[in-house]
Amino acid sequence: MVDLGFLLITFFIFTTTMSQPTAMRLALPDDKVKPEDQNKIKQSGALTILLGKDNNVFYYEGELAPDGSNFKASNFKSIRDEIITKKQQADTNLVVVIKPNDESTYKNFIDILDEMSINVVKRYAVVDISSVEDRYIRLTEGEPAPQQ
Repeated sequence: MVDLGFLLITFFIFTTTMSQPTAMRLALPDDKVKPEDQNKIKQSGALTILLGKDNNVFYYEGELAPDGSNFKASNFKSIRDEIITKKQQADTNLVVVIKPNDESTYKNFIDILDEMSINVVKRYAVVDISSVEDRYIRLTEGEPAPQQ
């Protein structure tokens, strides 16, 4: 009986298929390319999305104005509308720059990557956040900005 039990266990182990891991495909740039050889993007086709804490999302179009007048707050429900609107305006020139700060969560980062996949945004980049952008996020969230 024990031999039969082990034969059955062995049979089921060898005949079952293991679940395949699901992964998101990312096209990473070549790190050997010189910075001056990299592609430059048009400011009119750029949308920068900043991730903060507590599911807060901030964005601005083009280049950040020195006075922060184009810095806008959003959430994950309404950022999709902004991406769709910008995609319709920019046609093929749309590039989304994603910048998570230190207090954003991994879940929020994956959610914004899912938004890129849902909205079929083909060109996006994950970049480190600048100190000016981080300061705007902290001021909008009501926190004091860290001293440099």
